Amino acid sequence: MLTFSVFLIVSTFSNSGFVPTNENMMVFNKNPGLLWVLIPQVVLGNTLYPSFLRLLIWVLKKVTNQGEFEYMLKNYKEIGYRHMLSGVYSSLLGVTAFGFIFLQFVLFCASEWNSEAMDGMNTYQKLVASLFQVVNSRHTGESVFDLSVISPAMMMLFVVTMYLPPYTSFLPGRYRKTDSKNGKLKKKGKKSFAENLILSQLSYLVISAILVCITERQKIKEDPLNFNVLNITVEVISAYGNVGFRLGTVCEQLHPTRVHAKTLGMDLLEDGVMVEN
Repeated sequence: MLTFSVFLIVSTFSNSGFVPTNENMMVFNKNPGLLWVLIPQVVLGNTLYPSFLRLLIWVLKKVTNQGEFEYMLKNYKEIGYRHMLSGVYSSLLGVTAFGFIFLQFVLFCASEWNSEAMDGMNTYQKLVASLFQVVNSRHTGESVFDLSVISPAMMMLFVVTMYLPPYTSFLPGRYRKTDSKNGKLKKKGKKSFAENLILSQLSYLVISAILVCITERQKIKEDPLNFNVLNITVEVISAYGNVGFRLGTVCEQLHPTRVHAKTLGMDLLEDGVMVEN
Protein backbone atom coordinates (compact mmCIF):
# COMPACT_ATOMS: atom_id res chain seq x y z
CA MET A 1 0.00 0.00 0.00
CA LEU A 2 2.84 2.39 0.84
CA THR A 3 4.58 1.62 -2.44
CA PHE A 4 1.37 2.22 -4.39
CA SER A 5 0.78 5.55 -2.60
CA VAL A 6 4.30 6.84 -3.28
CA PHE A 7 4.14 5.62 -6.87
CA LEU A 8 0.80 7.36 -7.47
CA ILE A 9 1.90 10.68 -5.91
CA VAL A 10 5.17 10.82 -7.88
CA SER A 11 3.46 9.78 -11.11
CA THR A 12 0.78 12.43 -10.69
CA PHE A 13 3.19 15.25 -9.84
CA SER A 14 5.46 14.40 -12.78
CA ASN A 15 2.38 14.22 -15.04
CA SER A 16 3.17 10.67 -16.09
CA GLY A 17 -0.30 9.36 -15.31
CA PHE A 18 0.90 5.83 -14.56
CA VAL A 19 -1.71 4.11 -12.41
CA PRO A 20 -1.08 0.40 -11.63
CA THR A 21 -4.73 -0.60 -12.00
CA ASN A 22 -6.70 -2.02 -14.92
CA GLU A 23 -9.22 0.84 -14.88
CA ASN A 24 -6.96 3.85 -14.33
CA MET A 25 -8.47 5.95 -11.49
CA MET A 26 -12.08 4.82 -11.99
CA VAL A 27 -11.82 2.49 -9.01
CA PHE A 28 -11.25 5.58 -6.83
CA ASN A 29 -14.07 7.80 -8.17
CA LYS A 30 -15.94 7.39 -4.87
CA ASN A 31 -12.89 8.30 -2.78
CA PRO A 32 -12.91 12.14 -2.59
CA GLY A 33 -10.14 12.22 0.02
CA LEU A 34 -7.61 10.63 -2.31
CA LEU A 35 -8.71 12.83 -5.22
CA TRP A 36 -8.27 15.98 -3.13
CA VAL A 37 -4.70 14.93 -2.39
CA LEU A 38 -3.93 14.31 -6.07
CA ILE A 39 -5.55 17.44 -7.56
CA PRO A 40 -2.84 19.84 -6.27
CA GLN A 41 -0.16 17.42 -7.48
CA VAL A 42 -1.50 17.70 -11.04
CA VAL A 43 -1.49 21.50 -11.25
CA LEU A 44 1.70 22.04 -9.24
CA GLY A 45 3.57 19.60 -11.44
CA ASN A 46 2.74 21.43 -14.64
CA THR A 47 0.57 24.47 -15.33
CA LEU A 48 0.95 26.31 -12.04
CA TYR A 49 4.53 25.29 -11.33
CA PRO A 50 6.01 28.72 -12.27
CA SER A 51 3.32 30.58 -10.34
CA PHE A 52 3.79 28.61 -7.13
CA LEU A 53 7.56 28.62 -7.52
CA ARG A 54 7.56 32.41 -7.54
CA LEU A 55 5.06 32.48 -4.68
CA LEU A 56 7.29 30.16 -2.63
CA ILE A 57 10.33 32.35 -3.19
CA TRP A 58 8.30 35.44 -2.22
CA VAL A 59 7.16 33.76 1.01
CA LEU A 60 10.74 32.73 1.83
CA LYS A 61 11.86 36.33 1.26
CA LYS A 62 9.23 37.61 3.67
CA VAL A 63 9.98 34.99 6.29
CA THR A 64 13.78 34.98 6.17
CA ASN A 65 14.35 38.55 4.91
CA GLN A 66 17.31 37.28 2.88
CA GLY A 67 18.52 39.33 -0.08
CA GLU A 68 19.09 36.25 -2.22
CA PHE A 69 15.38 35.64 -2.58
CA GLU A 70 14.71 39.24 -3.54
CA TYR A 71 17.46 39.02 -6.14
CA MET A 72 15.86 35.90 -7.61
CA LEU A 73 12.53 37.66 -7.93
CA LYS A 74 13.94 40.75 -9.60
CA ASN A 75 16.56 39.08 -11.80
CA TYR A 76 14.70 35.98 -12.92
CA LYS A 77 16.15 36.21 -16.44
CA GLU A 78 19.75 36.14 -15.24
CA ILE A 79 19.12 32.96 -13.25
CA GLY A 80 18.66 31.05 -16.49
CA TYR A 81 15.89 28.81 -15.17
CA ARG A 82 13.18 28.75 -17.84
CA HIS A 83 10.41 28.01 -15.35
CA MET A 84 11.21 31.18 -13.43
CA LEU A 85 8.88 33.74 -14.99
CA SER A 86 8.10 37.37 -14.27
CA GLY A 87 5.61 38.32 -11.60
CA VAL A 88 3.06 39.54 -14.13
CA TYR A 89 3.36 36.45 -16.31
CA SER A 90 3.14 34.13 -13.29
CA SER A 91 0.00 35.89 -12.04
CA LEU A 92 -1.69 35.86 -15.44
CA LEU A 93 -0.72 32.23 -15.90
CA GLY A 94 -2.43 31.34 -12.63
CA VAL A 95 -5.57 33.28 -13.55
CA THR A 96 -5.70 31.61 -16.97
CA ALA A 97 -5.21 28.10 -15.57
CA PHE A 98 -7.90 28.51 -12.92
CA GLY A 99 -10.18 30.09 -15.51
CA PHE A 100 -9.91 27.03 -17.76
CA ILE A 101 -10.50 24.71 -14.80
CA PHE A 102 -13.59 26.64 -13.68
CA LEU A 103 -15.05 26.76 -17.19
CA GLN A 104 -14.54 23.03 -17.74
CA PHE A 105 -15.87 22.18 -14.29
CA VAL A 106 -19.12 24.10 -14.80
CA LEU A 107 -19.70 22.68 -18.29
CA PHE A 108 -18.78 19.14 -17.23
CA CYS A 109 -21.19 19.16 -14.28
CA ALA A 110 -23.97 20.64 -16.41
CA SER A 111 -23.43 18.09 -19.16
CA GLU A 112 -22.65 14.89 -17.27
CA TRP A 113 -24.36 15.26 -13.88
CA ASN A 114 -27.04 12.66 -14.64
CA SER A 115 -25.06 10.66 -17.16
CA GLU A 116 -24.14 6.99 -17.00
CA ALA A 117 -20.60 7.93 -16.00
CA MET A 118 -21.79 9.19 -12.58
CA ASP A 119 -24.16 6.36 -11.70
CA GLY A 120 -24.09 5.39 -8.02
CA MET A 121 -22.28 8.55 -6.83
CA ASN A 122 -23.60 11.09 -4.35
CA THR A 123 -23.45 14.86 -4.87
CA TYR A 124 -20.15 15.40 -3.07
CA GLN A 125 -18.48 12.52 -4.90
CA LYS A 126 -19.72 13.87 -8.25
CA LEU A 127 -18.32 17.34 -7.55
CA VAL A 128 -14.87 16.14 -6.50
CA ALA A 129 -14.62 13.55 -9.27
CA SER A 130 -15.68 16.13 -11.87
CA LEU A 131 -13.04 18.56 -10.63
CA PHE A 132 -10.39 15.84 -10.74
CA GLN A 133 -11.39 14.90 -14.29
CA VAL A 134 -11.21 18.43 -15.72
CA VAL A 135 -7.92 19.18 -13.95
CA ASN A 136 -6.43 16.09 -15.60
CA SER A 137 -7.70 17.04 -19.05
CA ARG A 138 -4.65 19.22 -19.79
CA HIS A 139 -1.85 17.12 -18.39
CA THR A 140 -1.70 13.95 -16.33
CA GLY A 141 -4.62 12.16 -18.01
CA GLU A 142 -5.75 10.19 -14.96
CA SER A 143 -9.43 9.46 -15.46
CA VAL A 144 -12.11 8.63 -12.89
CA PHE A 145 -14.84 8.24 -15.52
CA ASP A 146 -15.38 6.01 -18.50
CA LEU A 147 -14.63 8.49 -21.29
CA SER A 148 -16.49 6.38 -23.84
CA VAL A 149 -19.82 7.49 -22.30
CA ILE A 150 -18.90 11.18 -21.97
CA SER A 151 -20.82 13.45 -24.36
CA PRO A 152 -19.09 14.41 -27.64
CA ALA A 153 -19.36 18.10 -26.74
CA MET A 154 -17.29 17.60 -23.59
CA MET A 155 -14.77 15.47 -25.44
CA MET A 156 -14.30 18.29 -27.96
CA LEU A 157 -13.69 20.69 -25.07
CA PHE A 158 -11.09 18.25 -23.72
CA VAL A 159 -9.49 18.18 -27.17
CA VAL A 160 -9.04 21.97 -27.02
CA THR A 161 -7.57 21.93 -23.52
CA MET A 162 -5.25 19.02 -24.35
CA TYR A 163 -3.92 20.97 -27.33
CA LEU A 164 -3.01 24.06 -25.29
CA PRO A 165 0.61 24.27 -24.07
CA PRO A 166 1.02 24.17 -20.27
CA TYR A 167 2.12 27.81 -20.00
CA THR A 168 -0.71 29.26 -22.07
CA SER A 169 -1.66 32.67 -20.74
CA PHE A 170 -3.76 35.59 -21.88
CA LEU A 171 -0.92 38.10 -21.88
CA PRO A 172 -1.84 41.73 -22.64
CA GLY A 173 0.08 43.37 -25.49
CA ARG A 174 1.98 45.74 -23.21
CA TYR A 175 3.64 42.77 -21.48
CA ARG A 176 4.87 41.09 -24.66
CA LYS A 177 8.54 40.85 -25.46
CA THR A 178 10.02 44.17 -26.48
CA ASP A 179 13.29 45.29 -27.96
CA SER A 180 15.74 46.06 -25.14
CA LYS A 181 17.02 49.24 -26.83
CA ASN A 182 13.93 51.22 -27.81
CA GLY A 183 11.23 49.40 -25.89
CA LYS A 184 9.16 48.78 -29.01
CA LEU A 185 7.63 45.52 -30.03
CA LYS A 186 9.95 43.43 -32.12
CA LYS A 187 8.96 43.02 -35.75
CA LYS A 188 9.25 39.68 -37.40
CA GLY A 189 11.71 39.60 -40.24
CA LYS A 190 11.30 37.79 -43.51
CA LYS A 191 11.23 34.04 -43.15
CA SER A 192 13.68 31.88 -44.98
CA PHE A 193 12.59 29.28 -47.53
CA ALA A 194 13.11 26.48 -45.00
CA GLU A 195 10.98 28.29 -42.38
CA ASN A 196 8.18 28.77 -44.90
CA LEU A 197 8.09 25.02 -45.46
CA ILE A 198 7.60 24.34 -41.76
CA LEU A 199 3.91 24.02 -40.93
CA SER A 200 2.26 24.94 -37.65
CA GLN A 201 1.77 22.38 -34.90
CA LEU A 202 -1.95 22.32 -35.61
CA SER A 203 -1.23 21.46 -39.24
CA TYR A 204 0.85 18.46 -38.23
CA LEU A 205 -1.95 17.27 -35.94
CA VAL A 206 -4.51 17.55 -38.74
CA ILE A 207 -2.21 15.64 -41.08
CA SER A 208 -1.69 12.95 -38.43
CA ALA A 209 -5.44 12.58 -37.88
CA ILE A 210 -6.03 12.30 -41.63
CA LEU A 211 -3.34 9.63 -41.96
CA VAL A 212 -4.90 7.62 -39.13
CA CYS A 213 -8.31 7.89 -40.80
CA ILE A 214 -6.80 6.63 -44.05
CA THR A 215 -4.97 3.69 -42.47
CA GLU A 216 -8.01 2.71 -40.37
CA ARG A 217 -10.67 3.37 -43.02
CA GLN A 218 -11.74 -0.29 -43.07
CA LYS A 219 -12.29 -0.36 -39.31
CA ILE A 220 -14.11 2.98 -39.49
CA LYS A 221 -16.51 1.35 -41.96
CA GLU A 222 -16.93 -1.90 -40.03
CA ASP A 223 -16.93 -0.55 -36.47
CA PRO A 224 -17.99 3.13 -36.42
CA LEU A 225 -18.68 3.05 -32.67
CA ASN A 226 -15.02 2.55 -31.79
CA PHE A 227 -13.35 3.97 -34.89
CA ASN A 228 -14.70 7.39 -35.81
CA VAL A 229 -13.31 10.85 -36.43
CA LEU A 230 -13.97 12.05 -32.87
CA ASN A 231 -12.21 9.07 -31.27
CA ILE A 232 -9.25 9.43 -33.61
CA THR A 233 -9.02 13.17 -32.93
CA VAL A 234 -9.06 12.59 -29.17
CA GLU A 235 -6.32 9.95 -29.43
CA VAL A 236 -4.08 12.12 -31.65
CA ILE A 237 -4.43 15.31 -29.58
CA SER A 238 -4.07 13.35 -26.34
CA ALA A 239 -0.81 11.85 -27.55
CA TYR A 240 0.46 15.26 -28.69
CA GLY A 241 -0.43 16.95 -25.40
CA ASN A 242 1.16 14.11 -23.40
CA VAL A 243 -2.17 13.61 -21.62
CA GLY A 244 -2.99 9.99 -22.37
CA PHE A 245 -6.79 10.03 -22.38
CA ARG A 246 -8.20 6.83 -23.89
CA LEU A 247 -11.81 6.31 -24.92
CA GLY A 248 -11.64 2.55 -24.57
CA THR A 249 -13.56 0.00 -26.63
CA VAL A 250 -17.27 -0.78 -26.71
CA CYS A 251 -16.78 -4.55 -26.90
CA GLU A 252 -20.40 -5.63 -26.94
CA GLN A 253 -21.19 -3.55 -30.03
CA LEU A 254 -18.25 -4.27 -32.31
CA HIS A 255 -20.09 -6.06 -35.12
CA PRO A 256 -22.17 -3.73 -37.36
CA THR A 257 -24.78 -6.44 -38.08
CA ARG A 258 -25.31 -6.94 -34.36
CA VAL A 259 -25.67 -3.19 -33.85
CA HIS A 260 -28.24 -3.04 -36.64
CA ALA A 261 -30.15 -5.97 -35.17
CA LYS A 262 -30.14 -4.38 -31.73
CA THR A 263 -31.48 -1.14 -33.22
CA LEU A 264 -34.37 -3.07 -34.83
CA GLY A 265 -35.14 -4.82 -31.55
CA MET A 266 -34.08 -8.25 -32.81
CA ASP A 267 -31.81 -11.02 -31.53
CA LEU A 268 -28.96 -12.30 -33.70
CA LEU A 269 -28.69 -16.10 -33.56
CA GLU A 270 -25.56 -18.16 -34.13
CA ASP A 271 -26.53 -19.00 -37.71
CA GLY A 272 -27.02 -15.34 -38.58
CA VAL A 273 -30.86 -15.43 -38.51
CA MET A 274 -32.49 -12.43 -36.86
CA VAL A 275 -35.59 -13.03 -34.77
CA GLU A 276 -37.81 -10.38 -33.17
CA ASN A 277 -37.67 -10.06 -29.38
